Amino acid sequence: MPGIIVQHARLPDRNQGLVRGDIAGIIGFIAQDRWPDGASAGDYIEVVLRREGDLWEHPDRGLFDPAARRAVRAFFKNGGDTAHLFGVCIRSEADLRAPSGALGVLGPLFDRLRSEEDIGLLAVPAAAYMRCELSPRTGEVRSDSEALYDELLAHCREMNNRFLVMDAPRGLHGDPLLRWVSDLRDRHPEDRSFGALYYPWLLEGDDLFPPSGAMLGAFARTELAHRPFGVGWPPANLPLAGVTHTEFELDWAEASELAEHHINPIVIQPGRGVVVFGARTLSRDPAFMHINSRRIVNMIGEQIRRDSEWAVFETNNPHLWDVLERDVRVRLGEFSAAGLLSGGKAGEDYAVSCSAENNPAHLREQGQVNVLIRVRPVGTTEQIVIDLRLGGEDE
Repeated sequence: MPGIIVQHARLPDRNQGLVRGDIAGIIGFIAQDRWPDGASAGDYIEVVLRREGDLWEHPDRGLFDPAARRAVRAFFKNGGDTAHLFGVCIRSEADLRAPSGALGVLGPLFDRLRSEEDIGLLAVPAAAYMRCELSPRTGEVRSDSEALYDELLAHCREMNNRFLVMDAPRGLHGDPLLRWVSDLRDRHPEDRSFGALYYPWLLEGDDLFPPSGAMLGAFARTELAHRPFGVGWPPANLPLAGVTHTEFELDWAEASELAEHHINPIVIQPGRGVVVFGARTLSRDPAFMHINSRRIVNMIGEQIRRDSEWAVFETNNPHLWDVLERDVRVRLGEFSAAGLLSGGKAGEDYAVSCSAENNPAHLREQGQVNVLIRVRPVGTTEQIVIDLRLGGEDE
């Protein structure tokens, strides 16, 4: 038949599944006297859990440290859905004290965590039990957990869509706690928006335990209750389950002072029980002061990266730029409609650019495609830049 034949070129499927931020990774340790046969320092066991009973029914449950097992229980009691429990073989706590030592013994675990992109939350409850000392001469506070926290925060920044839930060291209270947290915030400030710290410790009857496991469950519960974009809601003003009281009962003045120092207080409210009453990261950057602002940007960057992976091996030309820019705008429109972004109307709270201006010839020759995204998440007053780079030597 004469006439015009229209043939539609097929592009790869760009409809990726939504990024989840509620899956938890709980890092525990296995003492040398409990190592499995043939194990060496740095080897690890991983168990994927969908309910608390999965751990108690597992034949290797006794290998994990008590803090990690307790965190699993608190996670599921507080609404968690899925957790990866890791047990890393260590010779002693000395393996975790120095940065080079921690990097060495945790190297295999970090390699595994890099490959498991869907883990959005991390905690290492055993770190709260590590030695913490106050110098009577200088007032300086040193905790053996610092190197471990530093490396985990750097890892979360590297992964971009991961967030660390932290505990105050055992026995650290008052002004020494404030000094320790202030020093923690000053070290490697570029990483500090990827973590949050909670205080005080919790009790269930006479059982005292750090709050990170319960908080992982609260994070997950909040996100699952507001699907599909639950990261827009901070895990705050929530009663905690499986908790009867706190180690210290904070009054409102004490809770406010802790919050001002970016320590998220857990308080007792008559009629509601034990309630988490803070949602701040450790960052000194106002743009990432609040947990939901940080996690919104994390999720947007990760979602668009996954959406756009199909473009890595496509011809790098203006047609590709137009398709990428359109796809990113559509996804940002979904985020805006869900209330994750600020702005008076659609399109005012984000901007996307993929053109010759940010894709000059020398970058195209390297096989790299750049998409520049500006967003203003709820809770912030300024736009945040996400520079998405596809292809090139890093892919």
